[in-house]
Amino acid sequence: MSDSEGSSTLSGSKRPRHSLSQDGSGDDNDDMSSTTSATIDDTIPSETPPQNNTRRYGRGKNRFRKSKLQYKLVNYLKEDHGQPIFGVQVNYNHKEGEPIIFATVGSNRVGIYECHENGKIKLLQAYADPSTEENFYCCAWTFDDVTGQPLLATGGMRGIIRIISPVSMQCIKNFIGHGNAVNELRFHPKYPNMMLSVSKDHALRIWNIKTDICVAIFGGVDGHRDEVLSADFNIDGSFIVSCGMDHSLKIWNLKTDAIIKAMKDSYTYNSTKNNRPFPTVSNHYPDFSTRDIHRNYVDCVRWLGRFILSKSCENCIVCWKPGHLNQTDLKHSDSTTTILHRFEYRECDIWYMRFSMDYWQKVMALGNQVGRLFVWDMDVDDPTMSRCTVLINSKCTTAIRQTAFSRDGSILLSVCDDGTIWRWDRVK
Repeated sequence: MSDSEGSSTLSGSKRPRHSLSQDGSGDDNDDMSSTTSATIDDTIPSETPPQNNTRRYGRGKNRFRKSKLQYKLVNYLKEDHGQPIFGVQVNYNHKEGEPIIFATVGSNRVGIYECHENGKIKLLQAYADPSTEENFYCCAWTFDDVTGQPLLATGGMRGIIRIISPVSMQCIKNFIGHGNAVNELRFHPKYPNMMLSVSKDHALRIWNIKTDICVAIFGGVDGHRDEVLSADFNIDGSFIVSCGMDHSLKIWNLKTDAIIKAMKDSYTYNSTKNNRPFPTVSNHYPDFSTRDIHRNYVDCVRWLGRFILSKSCENCIVCWKPGHLNQTDLKHSDSTTTILHRFEYRECDIWYMRFSMDYWQKVMALGNQVGRLFVWDMDVDDPTMSRCTVLINSKCTTAIRQTAFSRDGSILLSVCDDGTIWRWDRVK
């Protein structure tokens, strides 16, 4: 697909693929404007969901096996910009007993919300990028390792990563380095200052957001040959898995001496005392690479223990592992893969549609292009034993771009191409 085909509409079946603006429109160094005024429409009372909101599709071996998990639609609202909301993320760093906070990104807007009992959703803050040309695609939560205060990273079409402090209600930092759009942001599971970004420029980067240093760049000779769409750290942050438009999945090793040293040095490097810039590590060679899992754009990938979950435009999420089933090490020259299971669904053959799991990886959800949610019970010993619930509401009919769970999986959020946010609560 050419760029011109994908950029014809904001609300169409594909995410716009605009090039990074070169005219400098908007001041990249200015703080994003913030407001607590009602830029979001008042909460719309939801209709009573259909009694049969759990369905089983297909026949024979391909039918959906009914799950015991049940969710009820309790609220939905619409953001006033009316453009697609591409990202939603829950802040997992909140303390027990505190309200659940989540963020949404779409158009040049960022919204921060709070979930309350009885299905209520409260808008806390809304931000507008100084450039009206911006279109945010992704966001990720972390926290200040000194004060413990939450921080939100956002990125999108213009390739600029902004760090927002909800406490001070302003953008506090900007990171410019990618040569094109930023498609996903993730934070290291152990080091809250280490941020991973993936881009249309075919590369991945790790940044130290505390010291404003680019620690490492992954890409080049054996890197991705097209837009990188998604990436994820494994549970201890020793590996990154990435995927993109080149149909490939790659695994990058963070345990090398060079990267470990660069991460450590990034905290103490002082540009005023050095004549040279920080020696950013360049890694051109992933430890593992395959194109055997999918035959189209791979737009979302997550670790599941030592296994990997990845999806393309093929109506299934594939659970697989690099190498043979009992193999524990990665061999650079061996591209063998073992597929364990395919989580099948329907009417989701467009790209940039991302699934999510709760913090404990016991529940997984994905929305399709006609507003239906597929929820899998992942609390099983074998992925093949998972069961699926399909959530349907007659008012939700547009593409669900991303989903997000509360930490314990009791609340499921989804965002759509028509600017709506949907909240489903688990039925106890």
